[in-house]
Amino acid sequence: MTQQHRPIATPARRPRHLMDPDNLQRPSASDMSLTKVQQWVLSVLAVTTILHLAAGLVVAAVFAPDSRPDAQIGLNILAGVTAVGAVAAGRGIHDRNPLSWWLLLGVVVTPIGLCLTLGS
Repeated sequence: MTQQHRPIATPARRPRHLMDPDNLQRPSASDMSLTKVQQWVLSVLAVTTILHLAAGLVVAAVFAPDSRPDAQIGLNILAGVTAVGAVAAGRGIHDRNPLSWWLLLGVVVTPIGLCLTLGS
């Protein structure tokens, strides 16, 4: 008995965008960059949202209806604390220590707000 030689059938190649259960791939470096992009997007959204709140407090101090200086100063201090919280939140999202020299950027909001409020 002689056997006929049959060509060995090769499995059909899957398109690259489909998962092959027989040939699983390890996560690549691009997956890690996706996490970094997500962190940056989240931190930018959080920081700008919180800074808008701080700017709103400064605007409220400038246009306070009763024009009491103590209320205006209090609103500006709250704006500075809120801005410090924004910087700390941005650093926290990136798994950095929130206590750093970068917090001074948030403190700058109070003197700017006081100049705008008491200077007018």
